[in-house]
Amino acid sequence: MQSFSHDGFDIAYLDAAPRADGPDEPVLLVHGFASTHAVNWVTPGWVKTLTEAGYRAVAFDHRGHGQSTKSHDPGDYTPEKMASDAAALLDHLGIEKAHVFGYSMGARVSAFLALARPERVATLILGGLGIGMVEGVGDWDPIAEALLARDAASITHPRGRMFRAFADQTKSDREALAACIRTSRTLLSEAEVARIGQPTLVGVGTKDDIAGSASALARLMPDAEAFDIEGRDHMLSVGDRTFKAKVQEFLAAHPIG
Repeated sequence: MQSFSHDGFDIAYLDAAPRADGPDEPVLLVHGFASTHAVNWVTPGWVKTLTEAGYRAVAFDHRGHGQSTKSHDPGDYTPEKMASDAAALLDHLGIEKAHVFGYSMGARVSAFLALARPERVATLILGGLGIGMVEGVGDWDPIAEALLARDAASITHPRGRMFRAFADQTKSDREALAACIRTSRTLLSEAEVARIGQPTLVGVGTKDDIAGSASALARLMPDAEAFDIEGRDHMLSVGDRTFKAKVQEFLAAHPIG
């Protein structure tokens, strides 16, 4: 892991070179809430898959996550600010344009990046977040409460229990995550989504009860396609082999020009 400084945060990142002949194009990997670059992209095999297909895989830990600087101020975690970290990483590495692949919260951040800095985003892959990007993904305040609960056994909210267990598993700063979940959920309007003109792939598990419909989101965009990740829920979709195959097919069909 390396790091660079931006907006008062030290952002940890991984820059993995291609391991085989191929396009040698950068893919920026943007992880989800309470996760890390390792949990979201290394362990499920994405970095290996992409580098062996000839791509440069760049993954980072969001502010408040993993090895990056933590803040307990909710104002530090708007999607705009988190997207600015991603753009600053591209600047730091001298990457003019990249494929951008975000999962769950990372998909939201990636969409904000595509709107704010469209010249830096060649294509967009949105995993684990469909029409929930526009309509919302339910009440997440109980998740913040679960993250801050002194006794995990006292948590009764099912989604709160799931994310508390995930945060404990990843040894996360739970106060930082509670701050993040309060302000990172900004929705995009249908009109804003319609302005995302990059070729886009939206992949959501058929058993995902968080993301919302992939096809409903794709229909709002001028150049998007939906992919159903069969039999997978929100947590298991990210490493699905059919999703990996579809992403590779999508990237090959849309080289950086």
